[in-house]
Amino acid sequence: MVSQAKDQLKPDATAIYVAAQQAAGAIEEAIEAEIPLLVAVAEHIPLHDMLRVQSMLRSQSKSRLVGANSPGMISAVGKCRLGFHPLPTFTPGNIAIVAKSGTLSYETVASTTRAGLGQSLVIGMGGDPLPGTDFVDALKVFEHDVDTHGIILVGEIGGRAEEDAAEWIKEYRKRAEKPKPVMALIAGIQAPSARVMGHAGAFVGAGEKKAAGKVRALEDAGVVITNHPSKFGEGMKRLLDSEAHGIASVSDIRDQGLKKPSDEACTLFEDIAYKYQAIMLTSSGARFTSQNPKALECSKTLGTNYTSCIVTSFSIGGESPQLHAKTYPLALDKIEDDSMLSTLAADLDCKEESLDSLSLLLSSLIDIFFGKEATSLSTRISRNQQGELAVARAEFSFDDAAFRSGKRHADLQEMRDTSNEVPGELEAEKDGIVYIKLRGEGNIVNGAGLAMNTVDAIADLGGKCANFLDTGGKATSETVKSSFRIILKDPRVKTIFVNIFGGLTLCDMIADGIMLAYKDLGITVPVVVRLRGTNEEIGQKMIAESGLSLYAFDDFDEAASKVIELTRQSE
Repeated sequence: MVSQAKDQLKPDATAIYVAAQQAAGAIEEAIEAEIPLLVAVAEHIPLHDMLRVQSMLRSQSKSRLVGANSPGMISAVGKCRLGFHPLPTFTPGNIAIVAKSGTLSYETVASTTRAGLGQSLVIGMGGDPLPGTDFVDALKVFEHDVDTHGIILVGEIGGRAEEDAAEWIKEYRKRAEKPKPVMALIAGIQAPSARVMGHAGAFVGAGEKKAAGKVRALEDAGVVITNHPSKFGEGMKRLLDSEAHGIASVSDIRDQGLKKPSDEACTLFEDIAYKYQAIMLTSSGARFTSQNPKALECSKTLGTNYTSCIVTSFSIGGESPQLHAKTYPLALDKIEDDSMLSTLAADLDCKEESLDSLSLLLSSLIDIFFGKEATSLSTRISRNQQGELAVARAEFSFDDAAFRSGKRHADLQEMRDTSNEVPGELEAEKDGIVYIKLRGEGNIVNGAGLAMNTVDAIADLGGKCANFLDTGGKATSETVKSSFRIILKDPRVKTIFVNIFGGLTLCDMIADGIMLAYKDLGITVPVVVRLRGTNEEIGQKMIAESGLSLYAFDDFDEAASKVIELTRQSE
């Protein structure tokens, strides 16, 4: 069907809007038909389906995929878009933007529009862990685009796309006579360890740097960092003005009102070990030890990550294992060869007597990764008295999209022990809301990237959020009301911050939800509201004329400062 349509219509591009369970198949069909440009918007595509798509993309050169989980791409200059965007926010101009997060890209667009700069090309890289187009791909286009005078990159936790971009920018700044200025933001500085953040599924995988490490890599490449997208417009304006007036370097203006994110993230949750980790490994013959991994002078780790790589690492004393992490690609045919075993043995300093147990553990991890559609498998290992390797601790993560979208691995879902989980988080899950308890003020945000950045920016102002709550990009009035209900069950919450940037989400619908919550839930804590994006004027007017005790703001810093002020007054 797709190939027939392609032969008749000869399209240059196609947008794939089908649901997650059909998206991988639709992408593969479009690749087989050799359609040049594909945009996939679906979220929650099973990760191992996307591994298959990635393998297919690498085997050809006719098609390029943008996404998945992408709002698409838009040329404001050429008045052409593929995907969905809040169109009134865009205006033709000279700033190119590439972003993982849809909502943060909208905030960035709005900021550059307000600053009078406008946009040349905006690419939604997408929040999928395995994107078809990454930051470097976009940067290569921006470098040669005559309409682009400045570049903005919006990243978040997960993957190494930001580090690859930093390396590319370093080389670009060396070879270009007049390199275009680059600004960036990384969401997730305050993201707790071992948690999947929001509908987009952002998380830090094995062997990956946290957000602060990505910030440092970009700064080392000469990129100007800010902590909130609303500051991009004026910041980029100053950078472009500095070039026009011959200021020698971006460092001359780096600190002029561009507050950088704090890199002091707090670990808010202990890892939860599930019994199925031990069951899976011991059933394949791998050995466990009762030795406490924290007591090991040198801790060694063997595992897999979501990019289908084997990961080895070690740490001495209390240092991070990421300092010594190495990754090795693992073919989808699941074959373990002798050369890989020898390499891993050298990395982990395994003696001859440990090779059989290492081979057994490696085979077990590979079988579990592919057989159960894991996103991350990590084992802390030590040697027993016989010289064999034994597992001291195992931390496994599995792709819930494989079950929710693909209806696969129901046995894993049955093993889930909800007694160890936070009741509010389970309640939110039923309403399609991603809710994670933190500590501090409450907040309601649409979009994982925007929610992570809201938590980060409030921390930079001296506040602490009581939760991470992502309503999703398609929030409704009822979703907003449910969000209020869940948050208000937490007695620690003294103030609620509603920070919404509407793309698909309509600001007037959000305003309806806020007023509905006031009517039905008897809200007594202060509520600060910031509505931007689609139908923002209607939504803001509804809030202003509601007669309710709401604090409405347009500027993020003013709104966040008010949240912190109200919270401190109630203590």
